[in-house]
Amino acid sequence: MTNKLYDTSLSLLTDLYQVTMAYGYWKTKTSEKEAVFNLYFRKNPFNGGFTIACGLANVLGYIENFGFSKKDLRYLRTLKGNDGKPMFEPEFMDYLADLKLTCDVEAIPEGTVVFPNEPLIRVRGPILQCQLLETPLLNLVNFESLIATKAARLRLVVEQDTLLEFGLRRAQGIDGGMTASRAAYIGGCDATSNVLAGKLYDIPVGGTHAHSWVMSFADEQQAFDAYADVLPNNVTLLVDTYDTLQGVRYAIETGRKLVERGYKLAAIRLDSGDLAYLSIEARKLLDAAGFEDTGIVASNDLDETIIASLRQQGAKINIWGVGTKLVTAYDQPALGGVYKLAALRQEPDGQSNVNVTEEVDVPRTNSWVYKMKLSEQAIKISTPGIQQVRRFRDERGFVADMIYDTESMDGSASESTTMIDPLDFTKRRRFEAEQPYEDLLVPVVKSGKRVYDSPDIHAVRERVQTQLANLHPGVKRFVNPHTYPVGLEKGLHELKTKLILKLREGK
Repeated sequence: MTNKLYDTSLSLLTDLYQVTMAYGYWKTKTSEKEAVFNLYFRKNPFNGGFTIACGLANVLGYIENFGFSKKDLRYLRTLKGNDGKPMFEPEFMDYLADLKLTCDVEAIPEGTVVFPNEPLIRVRGPILQCQLLETPLLNLVNFESLIATKAARLRLVVEQDTLLEFGLRRAQGIDGGMTASRAAYIGGCDATSNVLAGKLYDIPVGGTHAHSWVMSFADEQQAFDAYADVLPNNVTLLVDTYDTLQGVRYAIETGRKLVERGYKLAAIRLDSGDLAYLSIEARKLLDAAGFEDTGIVASNDLDETIIASLRQQGAKINIWGVGTKLVTAYDQPALGGVYKLAALRQEPDGQSNVNVTEEVDVPRTNSWVYKMKLSEQAIKISTPGIQQVRRFRDERGFVADMIYDTESMDGSASESTTMIDPLDFTKRRRFEAEQPYEDLLVPVVKSGKRVYDSPDIHAVRERVQTQLANLHPGVKRFVNPHTYPVGLEKGLHELKTKLILKLREGK
């Protein structure tokens, strides 16, 4: 992740069982067996109809800087098993010291709207290496996608108003704050209060002053006048320290002094009370005094539902500061992404030497053995294969996404294809060869080397809005959103069904 925040190796940013499995692959001489893993999620967050893919830039930075340092290995040597002896052999430590990633990675670009069960990232390479990438990739993608989606929902509700991210003080630690600021900007925020994020990620920064500034002066008028004297070109005044509407009147007096000096009162800020009523009354006072261009900022534990309600009540707010409920994803603590084995290279004798509990394999073309995780819960049954996502569109926007197996379907559109709803096999959709489409997964890493130039953060932010504009309004609504069509290509659906039945019947 370009390592802008940390000066230490991040290769131990993983779960212990990833390292113990890597040791197991090395010990059983299967570490170089070629495998394919898919990273995806099972349900859209916030009971919504879409998700924004985010975090790829940091994934690529992590992969570029992957490697076990001497300090990492020194720590691993201290780990003991239940018998009090070292958990790992010295030779395995030597192996890790020399380990260089050689995986191929394909991913959906940041800022793309995505949906459940679609692979956001596909990793192909030696199984030991793929396994070590599981936890960090999930950590990097899950949270950023969650926050970017929350910000996108806020952007939808505020429309053309200014949207500010004010969450650093309530974020989950330093990394949570930095990551949230980046993802929130990508999702649709116009600026952040987080100065370090502004510096590192080129995000616009903005803010006002706190109640403590007002309270440090003898009265509110003195506080406002002093602030305007210090920063005449950046004056937004917090007016609710004592009496909110009286505070607006004091702000107007300060504004008149600013105008005399050739400056302007940019905005006032409301941080408590009945925001709808107070903003309406404040607007009347400001307009009557000739400050029609002065904005009204609102904060105080806002989220998309509260903002929608305030707008419905006629609130005269045009700048929204959202903090806690954005950067902590207050009503959805995690995205729930998973990383599942989907295929293994077959051994020369036709057998797969890697056995994964509760998984089924079937020989495929090009010596691949496909893997599938079963469960008593249908939502947790994984899809086998080396997957790609094809997004069909028409003149109005996105139509449907079809997940297909690249080994069974060569990716060309020379003939029609049929997509089947995985939850209802009677729902089928046929796409003719001339139907416009885009395959979403693109190569980002080849043989361990980056081959993808990440767009700058501003371009990714613009992509989010372009993507959302191509979604049907029903998919974007907050209450009972329309389900965007995502299905399996007919051949992949039939294979998955066959494997499920095979296991249910006891093979």
